[in-house]
Amino acid sequence: MGGGDPLTSKVAVISPSPDPGADVDDPFYQVFVDKPLVSDAQTCGNILAGVGPFAIERGLVVARDGTTEVRVRNTNTGRIAVQTVQTPGGRVTYAGTARNDGVPGTAAPVAIAFRGTAGSSCGALLPTKRAEDLIDGITCTLIDDGMPSVIMAAADFGLRGDEPPEALDASAPLRARLEAIRLKAGPMMTPGAVARASVPKMVLVSPPARRGAIATRSFIPHVCHRAIGVLGAVTVAGACLLPAGPAVRAARLPEGDPMALAVEHPGGALTVLVRRAPGDGGAAGAAVVSTARKLADGVVFA
Repeated sequence: MGGGDPLTSKVAVISPSPDPGADVDDPFYQVFVDKPLVSDAQTCGNILAGVGPFAIERGLVVARDGTTEVRVRNTNTGRIAVQTVQTPGGRVTYAGTARNDGVPGTAAPVAIAFRGTAGSSCGALLPTKRAEDLIDGITCTLIDDGMPSVIMAAADFGLRGDEPPEALDASAPLRARLEAIRLKAGPMMTPGAVARASVPKMVLVSPPARRGAIATRSFIPHVCHRAIGVLGAVTVAGACLLPAGPAVRAARLPEGDPMALAVEHPGGALTVLVRRAPGDGGAAGAAVVSTARKLADGVVFA
């Protein structure tokens, strides 16, 4: 089903939520494609866009005429996201003109507002209480604003930051160096070894190349993402608002609060609407517009 790619080898298992503040529960599982492993150590903002339409179609949420809100609790983190699904005539529609760079075609927009993403997996926005840590000679920001991530400057690896994913995947020395840093950063962010975990993600940042706010190359965690995950983009956007770090030095921030940060990736850019937290706390809230299309409906047999 996932085509042998970690970007599309993801599973969401939906059920009614016992939480009075949510409509459905969404435990997420990342399926590894290079080893017999399924992990619940992270969440995923990309597959989240399909949860609302699925919940409505399966009768877990009653649709309204026009748009329908679906409150989704991710059980991996306990955090809630509120989706707005297009339901003209009380039925889910997938047709529309909304476009996400890196995703083929257009579809109906699914607006997603995230609540309380900071520290959702690691217990704090900055698990080490520092905006910068030095690991193997590389300045890193260890951050969890919805996706545990290690953010580093592409230039510190001798890269421009605009290299195609295929070139980065083909560099065995780069991948080995990133993994060595990841194995050291993981226990600094959350208890336990991370060799068999899908987090933290590794993100290389650089100044924007296409009028965005910042450019990224993210790894999930061993293969370079052809775009960027939704919560990965939210986390990068939050890192841009810290008092220091590689993302702060690379970012070109727009005026205003809230501000629309276009996070560039190999397939284009993903815009994250963020508000500054008081003081130097990163982002106080974030929202994105995603899309969902039904590809199949039936029974999959192992």
